[in-house]
Amino acid sequence: MKALSERRVTAGEAEAFAREVLTLPTTSEKAAETASNAVLALFHGKAIGASLESANDTAFGLLNAVTEYIDHTRRARSPSNRLDSAWFGQGAVIKQKALDAALQLVA
Repeated sequence: MKALSERRVTAGEAEAFAREVLTLPTTSEKAAETASNAVLALFHGKAIGASLESANDTAFGLLNAVTEYIDHTRRARSPSNRLDSAWFGQGAVIKQKALDAALQLVA
């Protein structure tokens, strides 16, 4: 996590990251764009802790933005469905994909 917090991210890298992480085979283009825009808004200051030095414009901040989106913002039928998805379903897959992509940024 320290390496992620030290890796600065440009706006272009953030957009590519969000697009890559949030596009799944079952995701429509419109849904991927909506999710990507939401994550980028979180990354650019709307997320809890986004202004902290360790998160502001860093790979760690990108990972946190995806996690906050999946755990708290993403549309779900109910809070229990959101939790189930975040822990075991598609949300968990997206969060793992985000971690892998963030680690690639520091590799």
